[in-house]
Amino acid sequence: MGQFAISDDSFTLEEQIKSLGDDELLDFWEETQHLTRVMAAGQDFPGDLPGDETMHPEYERLILQELQVRSSRGELR
Repeated sequence: MGQFAISDDSFTLEEQIKSLGDDELLDFWEETQHLTRVMAAGQDFPGDLPGDETMHPEYERLILQELQVRSSRGELR
């Protein structure tokens, strides 16, 4: 599973998504879908972060864009 690493070097979300392997990218997409559904239903879940009520609006678009790029290049397994 992919993880966000905090460091002095700041990487954009797009760069982080591009660096994920196929399985990690699909896992990340699945997790964002689950969290979006949970949040839309107004449910609490373990690990709620105070002040983090909204998902980054670009997650799904960037993930799907990267999947399309990899698919068109024949890189996806």
